Amino acid sequence: MTEKTTGETLLSQYEKLGISRKVYRYGESVLEKLAPRFAQIDQVAEYNQMKVIAAMQEARVSEACLMGTTGYGYNDLGRETLETVYAKLFHTQAALVRPQITCGTHALALALMSNLRPGDVLLSPVGKPYDTLEEVIGIRPSRGSLQEYGIGYRQVDLLPDGSFDWEGIRAAIGEDTKLATIQRSKGYQTRQTFSVEQIGELIAFLKSVKPDLICMVDNCYGEFTQTIEPTDVGADLCVGSLIKNPGGGLAPIGGYLAGTQACIDNAACRLISPGLGKEVGATLHVLPSFYQGLFLAPSVTAAALKGAVFAANLYEGLGFRVVPSGSAERYDIIQAVEFGTPEGLIAFCEGIQSAAPVDSFVTPEPWDMPGYDSQVIMAAGAFVSGASIELSADGPLKPPYAAYFQGGLTWQHAKFGILKSLQRCLERHVIDDIPYNE
Repeated sequence: MTEKTTGETLLSQYEKLGISRKVYRYGESVLEKLAPRFAQIDQVAEYNQMKVIAAMQEARVSEACLMGTTGYGYNDLGRETLETVYAKLFHTQAALVRPQITCGTHALALALMSNLRPGDVLLSPVGKPYDTLEEVIGIRPSRGSLQEYGIGYRQVDLLPDGSFDWEGIRAAIGEDTKLATIQRSKGYQTRQTFSVEQIGELIAFLKSVKPDLICMVDNCYGEFTQTIEPTDVGADLCVGSLIKNPGGGLAPIGGYLAGTQACIDNAACRLISPGLGKEVGATLHVLPSFYQGLFLAPSVTAAALKGAVFAANLYEGLGFRVVPSGSAERYDIIQAVEFGTPEGLIAFCEGIQSAAPVDSFVTPEPWDMPGYDSQVIMAAGAFVSGASIELSADGPLKPPYAAYFQGGLTWQHAKFGILKSLQRCLERHVIDDIPYNE
């Protein structure tokens, strides 16, 4: 079979799945320029793959670690070894990796509620936190919030150019400031994601003002996008979700915290019970997926990064504002595309949903999702419900009507999803035409 024939055969497969020749050819023209970027992503993935293997070998992962436990979960070798693996990966004193942590917001709430006490003040030196944390903190009143327990909150917004307000941060730190929370990714904002190096600079400044300040990083969507993690640059605590990057698409639930022994012990006592801490918590049958998902995580994250870079360049070429830009360095797997209209956001999400292996026939619609202050549309035909390391897109129905695209367990699926999003935008007349001539 000749190269030309192979290309035509591939095109016919895309056409069967609803991608027009024009959309496919435009996508290929974008891809031609991305080979150096993809090679760089592969190099980072290779480094991180070796890092994961080294951590597993040093922790002496064995077949017995995959067995799991029931009931109280006493003496769970697999659970204890997995937490050792995470501590080695993040170069920390300890880690807490549990299926009892239900999502990223739960992991963050656990970290905050276990390490803050009445009278303490929480500081966000990077502006507004992710929407679901507003009720955890008490910015929006909610039952059980930190505010209800007498924990204060201060926020220092970023400067207009997206940089840290150093003097504002210095002024916000008081004797009662106990913990600073740093959100690495952008959330539902169109700011740049922070690199690990930028986070390290911020942590160094915070500790120069108050050396005993606990610095916590919300690492969601950022794991394995660089060769270092926030705990390598001074973070006392790093928090994330296993149905994002580190679960590799296999973890069915769970979250992790990696950090100092004191911070992890506090979290374990809050998650389980004072006096029990890390000693209990059955793992049932999830350990194989936790271990294998972590093993696959560097390559799965690389696939998602390639999809994000492709989406950025494809939509930027059509005149849309994208964050990060097509040429920017990547520090998380999220790509924002600003449509300016609800119709554009909805069409994009419809396209992503139609590319899914699960529920491709479902039409996503905006709804009043718990924890958010506006309607949100979410597209995710995933094997693990809500897993945003799988091909997915979402966004709040409010200006600038940005779609937040992420995930893709394989690069090929990410590519297909992005092309389907463009196809749907054309069909919905969100885009009049694309710059491609037969």
